[in-house]
Amino acid sequence: MSSAKVLISGASIAGPALAHWLGRYGFEVTVVELAPALRGGGQAVDFRGETHLTVLERMGVLDELRALDTGGSPMTFVDRHGRRLLHLPADFAGGDIEVPRGELAQVLHRHSLPHAEYLFGDTVTALEEEPAGVRVAFRHGAPRTFDLVIGADGLHSNVRRLAFGPEERHVRHLGYYAATWQLPNYLGLPPGSVGLNVPGRLASVGADHRDPARAGAFLLFASPELRYDRHDTARQKALIRAAFADLGWEVPRLLESLERAPEPYFDSISRADVPAWSTGRIALLGDAACGATIGGMGTGTAVVAAYVLAGELARARGDHRAAFARYEHVLRAYARGCQKGGDRVGPFLAPATATGLRLRNGLLNRRWILNRMLESGKRISGLDLPDHPAGPPARSREAGR
Repeated sequence: MSSAKVLISGASIAGPALAHWLGRYGFEVTVVELAPALRGGGQAVDFRGETHLTVLERMGVLDELRALDTGGSPMTFVDRHGRRLLHLPADFAGGDIEVPRGELAQVLHRHSLPHAEYLFGDTVTALEEEPAGVRVAFRHGAPRTFDLVIGADGLHSNVRRLAFGPEERHVRHLGYYAATWQLPNYLGLPPGSVGLNVPGRLASVGADHRDPARAGAFLLFASPELRYDRHDTARQKALIRAAFADLGWEVPRLLESLERAPEPYFDSISRADVPAWSTGRIALLGDAACGATIGGMGTGTAVVAAYVLAGELARARGDHRAAFARYEHVLRAYARGCQKGGDRVGPFLAPATATGLRLRNGLLNRRWILNRMLESGKRISGLDLPDHPAGPPARSREAGR
């Protein structure tokens, strides 16, 4: 099994993390990614607790990520006149390490690259399981056969759709939508964010952690599930404008910058709940299996899951069914516990009523309650990590030929 050919769909976080580990165990790894290159930008993501940090240390990337640590992102909520309603310190949401998502993706890609083949600008169009492998059709590349296929392609997983059924069977809308994009830091803001909070909506902006001349917008609003093409940027921009057109403060300037943003991020706040994470020679990883759009510690869970899945595949010596079963047994309860944060993030950031806003602000403006929440946030549930051997440093794909 150590020489098995594995296709990973998705090159964001979970995919490169798994490619790194499988390469160290001697697997022949190919990663396919729809985007033409690694995606940059994005919100900062964090790692919390001993489980996350232990896996990062075993990967050999912990010190590198500490050097990229933003120090956390304070949040200030204001009313329509810019008057401060609530301030949350950097350690409220920053975890033990917080790094920009794009920089994390680059680190994981770089560590996996010597022993993984990356196919950018392509995607899987069909999966046909055969007795000795999975026949995979690509949009652009020629069909190929792999021993195993792993869907690490996010909440809207293409592999999950092809192998497990339509998205609506597995993804549940949690009542909110979120959008982010990059713009000039015209307000001269420091790192962190300041945002207008009204019932059911939040429009915020904060300076880039690396480039003070740049800023990032983050907008969130309550809504029933919307129907739109996730690849239609113009339609997504129209939905964002419609949700925030009546607000003052800095919102009109934010919406003006949206028109010039080439690739805004827009998605529902949802969670994935898949009854079984594998079928035959195909398995799911990260958000595809157990994701939550925001607040569910999905990044940390994905990195931990990649470590567990790769270790179980190496230990199984060819029995992929046993490996997939052990992987899910180890991770499922832990992942579900982490997902719960995603259920709460929309109502916390943008309570649906004026009463809810006043209650949240009143409680968290009391220092002793805020301190209690900070202490509670540090008590992250841990996982009894399998002690998989790290394996020798893998030869590069070129050296192995």
